[in-house]
Amino acid sequence: MAIVQNDATERSRQILIVEDEPSISGFVRRGLIFEGFDVSVVDNGTDALLQMRDNPPDLVVLDLMLPGIDGIQITQRVRAAEEAEGTPRLPILMLTARDAVADRVNGLDAGADDYLIKPFDFDELVARVRALLRRATPTSTNNQEVLTFENITVNLTSHIVSRDDQVIELTPREFDLLVILMRHPNQVLTRQTLMQRVWGEDFYGESNVLEVVIGNLRRALETNDQSRVVQTVRGIGYVLRSQ
Repeated sequence: MAIVQNDATERSRQILIVEDEPSISGFVRRGLIFEGFDVSVVDNGTDALLQMRDNPPDLVVLDLMLPGIDGIQITQRVRAAEEAEGTPRLPILMLTARDAVADRVNGLDAGADDYLIKPFDFDELVARVRALLRRATPTSTNNQEVLTFENITVNLTSHIVSRDDQVIELTPREFDLLVILMRHPNQVLTRQTLMQRVWGEDFYGESNVLEVVIGNLRRALETNDQSRVVQTVRGIGYVLRSQ
């Protein structure tokens, strides 16, 4: 395991591990503490929800299969509460032994931001944790980088997306996918290109995760009867253009 010099901001980050296997939670906890994070552990869904309510973490590493309230239900309840209360989105990394495509799709559909299969490489876990935390933290700078397409605006600095001045909440994967499309308007991007650019080494080849995220992105962009701009080019991929 490589020793990484973390800045003061990272050292203060609170991570909640929700895992009912002590050997796994202990291993992850020790590793994340070693990397400079503050870490708490609970072993069931009820305690996880109480912890998130009373002492909100900066990120949750969440097992899918838990006694009582499982990881899917926890994620759905967290997202529903965020929507009702207008609170910032809590990054959730699902950590599970279930490796079927349907399980990954269900996790992402429930609102998870990322999905890591057991057994896993700890360095990959840390890399994903840091990536999710970076996406959730606005950059403090006066040099705002903004992309626009028709009535859609994406602020790359603050990660704020809006359409007709209405803010749109997106997951990190949805945001990354929209940014790629916004950078290449009216250009057809192949399915393989999008998978590799958004998921990188997590590219699953023939899985339908991309179609799930595209569907969620469309629903987010098309609220209030807005026109469809993410178009399907059958047999090739997707393109950002007006109908």
